[in-house]
Amino acid sequence: MVNRVILIGNLGRDPEVRRLENGAMVAKFPIATNENYKDRNGEWQQQTEWHDIVVWRTLAERAENTLKKGMAVYIEGKLTHRTWQDQDGNNRKTTEVVASYFRILTPAGSRRDGSGDGGGGYFPSANDEMSNSDADSSSNATSDVTNDAAADDDLPF
Repeated sequence: MVNRVILIGNLGRDPEVRRLENGAMVAKFPIATNENYKDRNGEWQQQTEWHDIVVWRTLAERAENTLKKGMAVYIEGKLTHRTWQDQDGNNRKTTEVVASYFRILTPAGSRRDGSGDGGGGYFPSANDEMSNSDADSSSNATSDVTNDAAADDDLPF
């Protein structure tokens, strides 16, 4: 089974960050993605979709320090659904992307905050109490490719 979401979009606002009683940090922010298509009349249309993104712990801290409204970002995570009750006791349902990785795509020279961050990606470490098999596999990817290349020398393609 696979539950993986990849989005590229622009931040709709600065991350909203909270610190929970147990010390964990959580950040939430929306991103907008656009789809362009031609309608029946042959005219180009643009449809914008908004996605709620949630990041935890060290990734939330990095989001707080680096992400700003309008920045282009690449997000990887999983789709989640949760139910909750509003102040009036009504049941509500929310769909969110819990991100395990993000990368800033906005060039450093064009950022409003003037930060020198090169936009590098970030995978939480095992110490972040977050299961992230993608981070483990990405760190071993180079060595796996080298080992597999020697074993695949006899393949015709």
